Order: sequence, then C-alpha cells, then structure tokens
Amino acid sequence: MVEQKVVLVDKSGNQIGLMPKLEAHQKGILHRAFSIFLFNSKNQILLQKRSLIKYHSAGLWTNTCCSHPRDGEDIIDAGKRRLYEEMGIKTELKKEFEFTYKEVLGNGFTEHEFDHVLIGNFNGNPILNKDEVEDWKWMSLEEIEKDINKNQKDYTLWFVIAFDYFYKNFKK
Repeated sequence: MVEQKVVLVDKSGNQIGLMPKLEAHQKGILHRAFSIFLFNSKNQILLQKRSLIKYHSAGLWTNTCCSHPRDGEDIIDAGKRRLYEEMGIKTELKKEFEFTYKEVLGNGFTEHEFDHVLIGNFNGNPILNKDEVEDWKWMSLEEIEKDINKNQKDYTLWFVIAFDYFYKNFKK
C-alpha cells in the first residue's frame, strides 16, 4: 500500500511541499485539507460518526466528509472523490470558505490544517464505507448548536470551528 502524502502549505495556502500524512499529523505541520457539509431540503446537515478504527478522532461526530487532496488534485475533485469513497454519495460541491486551525489531539497527534470548506445538497441515505464511517444522521443547525454546547467532546475539533460559521451565516 502506498503511503498517502499531504500537501504542505504556507499560511496563505500555497503549496510548499509534500509529507506522509501520519508524519504531518505527528509533527503538526500545516497542510491542505477539506471539510464537506451536505445539506438536505430541510436545511439539515448530514453528520458522520468517524470509524472507531481511525488513528485520531475515532468515534467522534463530524461534518459529512473530511480529508486531504492529493498532490495536484483540485480541491472540488478531491472532495467529490472522498465523498463517494466514504459515504457513497455523488453530488455537486462548491467552495464556501477556508480557515486554518491547529489543535493538539492527544496520542501524539496534532491537526494543523488549512481547511477548505465545501458545501453541497443531498437528500437520501448514504452508503457507508465502514473503514471510514461508523454511523450517520441528519441534524438541524439548531440541534447541532445545542448538542455542541452540551456535549462538545463528542465532536471533532475542526467541525466545531467550521460549524460556528454555518450557524452564524446560514441560520434561517
């Protein structure tokens, strides 16, 4: 199996190199990532619970899909590829915003990502890749906001940051 590499970036998101994914997470090196938020016709977000076998943030609830683009891969194409691989979903995506964060996760891992947030629409049930996703559910913005306030430890760090943007800007 070929070791996956992540795209290292500067603080403006410009590529400056490549590094094995595990090493980047161990060293906390800034790299390119994406987070996908799919909304249904009821303005609910499709959440996934990360697989229990993931090496970090296992068993935590998060946005619909998140991953890293390959070297030279367009961010939208990368999002579509991983969305299908993890959730069995094909849909159009568009870039909404980006943010950078750095958080120590424990177990010797640090997330330091230049995260591109992609959004799309989907109505239906995903087909889960159980190596990636343990469970899924639809939740309204209000339900998520209340649950994060009550149970923040049940959610990934990047989801909490990105969700705050959605709650402030997409609440209807």
